[in-house]
Amino acid sequence: VNLVESGGGSVQAGGSLKLSCPVSLYTYNTYCMGWFRQAPGKEREGVAAIRNDGRTKYADSLKGRFTISLDNTKKTLYLQMSSLKVEDTANYYCAARVPCYYDYGLLLGEDIYNYWGQGTQVTVSS
Repeated sequence: VNLVESGGGSVQAGGSLKLSCPVSLYTYNTYCMGWFRQAPGKEREGVAAIRNDGRTKYADSLKGRFTISLDNTKKTLYLQMSSLKVEDTANYYCAARVPCYYDYGLLLGEDIYNYWGQGTQVTVSS
């Protein structure tokens, strides 16, 4: 499974960005996919995740601003980010777990994911 993120860049606070991550998981009956981020000097944290049954999970602090989606036609994972803040500045990673039998409550835990992209940088300026 090869994951390559795109869509990062520089944006002013209040702006929006949409990250993309093409996926090829459709040979698996179960899968989980997530977006994580790591800011300089901080640990990597879970942002949002989606399971093959369509259920999504978000970090509490990001609910309402970020939306994760999986386009089955384009076979691409997305993260729509709106109302961006300076503190959203980080390297954003796409991750996948196949097969995935994990409980919904664990989807933002990075330890469950066995495939990772290289990351795409998002910089939000004031």
